[in-house]
Amino acid sequence: MEFNNKVCLITGGARGIGKEIALEFAKRKATVVVCDVSPDALEKTKEEISQYTQAESFVVDVTDLSQVQVMADKIIDKISRIDILVNNAGITRDNLTLRLKEEDWSKVIAVNLSGVFNCCKAVLKYMLKQKYGKIVNVSSVIALMGNVGQVNYGASKAGIIGLTKSLSKEVASRNICVNAVAPGYIQTEMTDRLSQDVKNKMLDMIPQKRFGLPKDVAGSVMFLASSYADYITGKVLIVDGGML
Repeated sequence: MEFNNKVCLITGGARGIGKEIALEFAKRKATVVVCDVSPDALEKTKEEISQYTQAESFVVDVTDLSQVQVMADKIIDKISRIDILVNNAGITRDNLTLRLKEEDWSKVIAVNLSGVFNCCKAVLKYMLKQKYGKIVNVSSVIALMGNVGQVNYGASKAGIIGLTKSLSKEVASRNICVNAVAPGYIQTEMTDRLSQDVKNKMLDMIPQKRFGLPKDVAGSVMFLASSYADYITGKVLIVDGGML
């Protein structure tokens, strides 16, 4: 799967799954644009990507549509195209419902769900003009199975699936595919902070008996963004080691 002459934009691309996705696109010769709210991590990731391909980076808060639109316009001005959008930016603010603060509900919905809407809205006008595009939204198996203490996260990730399915029908006639991946428990900084007892309980739920790696999710994104998936749209690809 090569992406020569393709321009990819990855949100939340400075670390973790987003960084792995960006590096995989870079190794496959795409022009890679990453955005994140963390300037230092973003600069380091850009340097790594630049070893393989042309790289651009933007410090952007995806909850702010005006910031997202300015970024999209600048990408078009400098590179002329946006072929692939990966909506990966996301956060957690976990707590039981009765203890969950209103601001923690609102923040998770704003970043995880409204951020996807903002990025799709900003990029789509260019994809529609060029009559080509691939959008891959990062959801979660929590959207499909639920989890104690994650009503805000689960709702935001379930919303991404609804957005994906509806948007795919709006733009399919213009050669734009919109799909989602739903990762299970992936080994990142977030899972590294869990206690060994919690990790063991999680592993008991996974038939493959291991946490997923960022590259497992990145590989799925590569497939959905490639020409191999040109007749796939509105779908959710679960990447969870058989857990669900």
